Amino acid sequence: MSIELGSKVEGKVTGITNFGAFVMLPGGVTGLVHISEIADSYVKDINDFLKVNDTVVVKVLNVDKNGKIGLSIRQAVDKPAETVGAERERRSFGPRDRGPRESGSRERSNRPPQKSLEDKISKFLKDSEDRLTALKRNESKRGGRGGRRG
Repeated sequence: MSIELGSKVEGKVTGITNFGAFVMLPGGVTGLVHISEIADSYVKDINDFLKVNDTVVVKVLNVDKNGKIGLSIRQAVDKPAETVGAERERRSFGPRDRGPRESGSRERSNRPPQKSLEDKISKFLKDSEDRLTALKRNESKRGGRGGRRG
């Protein structure tokens, strides 16, 4: 049986390393499932997810000219359409539909109004001046930078 890109095949885990798991595929060829392709969640230790001799379904991601085969367990699992949409919504910065806005109103109902760039710059300059003044005051008390030497 030839291994084709994008195909889903069943294999047996033959070895586990700190960077992935080796899977024996039909036809006696071995491929690697990288640690990032084991699960949708963060995988710190592969042994928490797989054991040697486990049977897994993998998707063939690539086959290079040297015969190395890249596999994915994560992509072999079919996700329902609403799960994919929910995950995308969870990663977004907020709800897409904010509802109708009143005409002429640019203010969001649940957030304070945004400060303009000029307001942010003037606040930064004021804070910076206050810090410099305090620093200079402390240096003169400690005798730093050109203070008198006795």
